[in-house]
Amino acid sequence: MKIDTPKIPENLTERKFTDIYYEEDPEFEVSLVTDSQFDNESIDRLRLYQTVIKNCNFVNTDFSRIDLTDVRFENCDLSNANLGNASMNRIEFYNCKLLGSNLTESYIGNTRFEKSILNMVMFGNSKFEKVTFDDASLESADLYDCKLKKVEFLSCNINDARFEETSLKGIDISSSNFDSLIVSIENLKGCKVSTFQAIQFASLLGLKIQD
Repeated sequence: MKIDTPKIPENLTERKFTDIYYEEDPEFEVSLVTDSQFDNESIDRLRLYQTVIKNCNFVNTDFSRIDLTDVRFENCDLSNANLGNASMNRIEFYNCKLLGSNLTESYIGNTRFEKSILNMVMFGNSKFEKVTFDDASLESADLYDCKLKKVEFLSCNINDARFEETSLKGIDISSSNFDSLIVSIENLKGCKVSTFQAIQFASLLGLKIQD
């Protein structure tokens, strides 16, 4: 699946994330932010545009209603961050931690989560459009009542992920692994699975398979 990648200029202005407090509006454009500690902070309606963020710590920070366009996060820790009601388009998360983060009621489009940890992330009531999870861990992630359009899980750990009230029609999970999933049979219709996974689902249903 082809997704649109972030459009980021070559020449970026170097900043520290704390510089955001000196901006008239809470926004960075065409910026490079590296090695910033910004944990346990709170900024409402932050806007990041054409920006790269590397090696930064945003643990427990409240970024509710964040607006992200053309942004790449590398080696960042956003564990337990509040990104509820976020708007994301053309975003990349590479080698990031979002352990237990809140992304409920968000729009996530043209976004790639690669080699990242999203265990226990809350995605409830969000809309996904052209999103790739690549070699990511989503153990016990909560995708309650989400709309998934052109979403793929490539070699991911989706063990104990919750897909209640979320249709997996057209979604390919065949290269990912799990011991159990929380999903209704109705919402599994049209989901692309491997032969081994089909046997797993059958056993979860209580079917006894004989050769």
